[in-house]
Amino acid sequence: MADDHPVVRQRLRQILMAEPALTVVAEAGDGDEALALARSTDWDLALLDFSMPGCSGLSLIEHVRRDFPQRPVLVLSVHDEQLLAPHVLRAGASGYLCKECATEQLIQAIRAVTAGGTHVSAPVAQRLAWQVAIESGGAPHERLSDREYRVMWLLSSGRHIVEIAQELHLRPRTVASYRHRVLRKLGLHDTAELVSYAVRHELVG
Repeated sequence: MADDHPVVRQRLRQILMAEPALTVVAEAGDGDEALALARSTDWDLALLDFSMPGCSGLSLIEHVRRDFPQRPVLVLSVHDEQLLAPHVLRAGASGYLCKECATEQLIQAIRAVTAGGTHVSAPVAQRLAWQVAIESGGAPHERLSDREYRVMWLLSSGRHIVEIAQELHLRPRTVASYRHRVLRKLGLHDTAELVSYAVRHELVG
């Protein structure tokens, strides 16, 4: 964990230590110290402030990801996420959070990135999805596999996961996994946004 403000580090430490599965193994007050600790400490997740003295920002993210490509980096910042988050993700971070985020959101983000996923707010995710769509010349849903598209259509039509599992002869857990992938690819946050997306693109009646 790295942040140049002791008060912020104290708050983060209290939040993290309150979770039984989480442990703070090292703390840094600037980017150079953070990089040195990353190279000398056994850790599973780097929680980094974006703006710190020394090596920081995109440079720090790139250094950590280059040295530890299999370990996730979660960035905290006071900067506008709409402007900064896309650059942070392209530099190799697995997620971005505003420092004012709720405790529950921070814990959810940590769980997501340590499980191999990513975390950004719904507006940022949607913006990134549309950027990819514009660059590729197609709408986000056109990149879904046949099975993903089928699950998307059924969810958008009001079917529940158990019903979809029965219809497609899959386990509910498998359908839930497809749902997660569809939401991620479309840059959406939940099923309600998925329904709105499907209606907007005339994918359902």
